[in-house]
Amino acid sequence: MSAGQSFAQFKTLKLKKQTFELHNVTGEVIKFQGDKVLRIERDLTAIPFDSTNVEASVDEPHYARLVGLDDFENGTIQVKMYSQLKVPAPYSGIAGFIGLFFHVKEDDSELQGIYVRPKVGRSQNQLSRNHSVQYFAYPDYKFDTLRKIAPFRYEGSAPTALNEWITMRLEINGESAEMFINDMKYSSFVVDKMLGKNKKGYVGLYVDIGTIGHFKDLKVVKRAYKKTQTTVQMNNI
Repeated sequence: MSAGQSFAQFKTLKLKKQTFELHNVTGEVIKFQGDKVLRIERDLTAIPFDSTNVEASVDEPHYARLVGLDDFENGTIQVKMYSQLKVPAPYSGIAGFIGLFFHVKEDDSELQGIYVRPKVGRSQNQLSRNHSVQYFAYPDYKFDTLRKIAPFRYEGSAPTALNEWITMRLEINGESAEMFINDMKYSSFVVDKMLGKNKKGYVGLYVDIGTIGHFKDLKVVKRAYKKTQTTVQMNNI
């Protein structure tokens, strides 16, 4: 998609009182498990996937944009989401990628996001669990780049799974972001230094290769920046 692409070309869907623009995803509003939900999948025609160059063809602007809120900077974003794997799988490495975008620039040229890989969220392999949550900043800091320059700093674990509802809540405050899953009192993932240059913008619902994503009950609350106590780094524990 080019930076100058007209918004009139985007398909829109209405879920209750919210309207969403489909950016490089296909979607529909359906009845699912008794509720109306937004169902989306990555549009592989709009942004092709290359299994020989995964880093270049994932973590792209394929998402459903919440219309009418273009200046989210600090505050809370919460959504209920349900991840299913496509059958047959379009790629052997699919993991149910699903999550939230924020600080999305109007032309989609910059954004930040946090998503989960529910397939490995409760793995019996700890290394796999450590990859169940991912932060990234498009376009410069995708998952593989971050693994190389800052191993595990922008990934973590969260007790998520496929084929069940996951409540994700993000608390965005200045350069930091915290992720809360379901009714957990404390965050399970912290980004203490976000890398995106765009500090405010749109909010969106994200899926990637091989995911059928269902979303409902999106809530966004804007708040002023709150100064927090500086984090003390503990060495040689």
